[in-house]
This record gives sequence, C-alpha cells and structure tokens, in this order.
Amino acid sequence: MTEEKRTKKQKNRDTEEGYARRRGRRSRLSPQERKKRRKQEVFLQWLVLGIIVFGAIILFFAYQYGRRRSQPVNLDQSQTEAVSTEADAEAEAILVPEPDIDVQLLTINEYSRPGIPTDPITAIVIHYLANPGTTAQQNRDYFENLKDYQTDKVSSNFIVGLEGEIIQCVPTSEIAYASNSRNHDTVSIENCHPDETGQFNDSTYQSLVHLTAFLCDKFDLDPLNGGIIRHYDVTGKICPKYFVDNEDAWEAFKQDVADYMSQYGAY
Repeated sequence: MTEEKRTKKQKNRDTEEGYARRRGRRSRLSPQERKKRRKQEVFLQWLVLGIIVFGAIILFFAYQYGRRRSQPVNLDQSQTEAVSTEADAEAEAILVPEPDIDVQLLTINEYSRPGIPTDPITAIVIHYLANPGTTAQQNRDYFENLKDYQTDKVSSNFIVGLEGEIIQCVPTSEIAYASNSRNHDTVSIENCHPDETGQFNDSTYQSLVHLTAFLCDKFDLDPLNGGIIRHYDVTGKICPKYFVDNEDAWEAFKQDVADYMSQYGAY
C-alpha cells in the first residue's frame, strides 16, 4: 500500500471516530436534558420573533405620528362657522365700546397677582388710592414691586389716572387683592385723585364712567341695582372717600354709568 493511500485511510478513520465520539456525547444526554434544551431553543425563537414584531409596531406608529405632525389641521366648514358665530355673538353682546386701555399685566406673584381664577363676576368695586397726586403708572409699578418688597398684598384690576389714562394690571378673569372678601367675584377699579378730598378730576371721572359702563355691559350687571359698589360697602372702609362722604355724588355716578350704557342700548 502506498503512503498516499495509507494517509487517506487514516483520515477516513479519524473522521469516523470523531463522528462516533460526537454521536456518543449526544446520545449520553438524558431525555429530560434534551427536552429542556428543546424548550430553550423554542423560547429563543419566540423571543427573537417577539422582538421583530415589537420593533415593527413601533416603526409603524412612529410613521403614522410623523404623518399627522406633518399635515396641517384644517377645520371643516361647520367647525369654522361655529367658531366664527361664537366670536361674533360675544362681540355683539357687548354694546358699549371698550375704552382705551393700556394693558400692563403684573408678573404673577403671591403679593399682587396670585393668578387665581375668579368666580362669575357679580359687581364692579370702585376704590380710591389715598395717596393724592400720584399717577396711575406709579401705582401700577408699586403693585409690581410688591413681589420684591413682600411687605403687603394689594393690587387692582384697573387704575384710572389723573389724565384719564387707564392701566390694566390684572386680567378680569383673575382675582386682584383689592376688595377683601369680594375679591373672588368682583372687578376692582382704583382711581387717582389730586388732593385729600378724594374727589376725582373731570378726566379721571369721565374715564371711570366709561370703563365702568363697559364692564357692566360685559358682565351683564345693573349699575343701579348692585352692579356697582364701593369698597366701603364691603368692609366699611372710607373708600372711595369722596363717594362715601357724599352719598349724592355716589348716586349720581351710578346714574351716569347707566346713562352711558343707555347711549348704546346696553341699559
């Protein structure tokens, strides 16, 4: 026998012996072990399949979300008409024209604008500032600085100045710290005045009448039947001083507001 044939025969023998050894090792596994191994193989197969399915679901929803984000939201005709009708109805409901208001809302803070929503508004409360000769802007800035001073809790929805200017400090949908137990259901108006009598000059008075008439119309309040009150009527405080000291002037003011509303068919 040639050397080449002997070598080839030896390789075949080695191969057969190796196969027999491997087959012997496999045959030595108990039935329980083979069953356990099969379960492991099945589990791994299902795990891989589950991961693939889960990934496909995530990709599908990500694609759908991206499509919705990229498409503009369009109201159909009925929705557009409903929104337009509601806005028109609100505008038509307020007949008294809105006065010129300089909106300078205070920073939300616990000392002058807590950001607490009001209940339905039931009255407009008239105040005076008790610091003669100061301007609406000075008083507004004082309210703003209370967040830093932290010395008192006070503010107002509106301030009417010596030249008739109107500054809004707090939205009418939020309480202002002005009328004690009635903060939750009233809108407050502070008024500047030139001297210790507390009487408003003509510019302040005319703007106050206009603003009060507008707010009474907006909140459907009767100026002659509890829709306008003084701070005095809430707490007994002499505020606004001139309208407390002069009851006739107070009654005349309420009538002026009613007459102003009547000009526009609002009363």
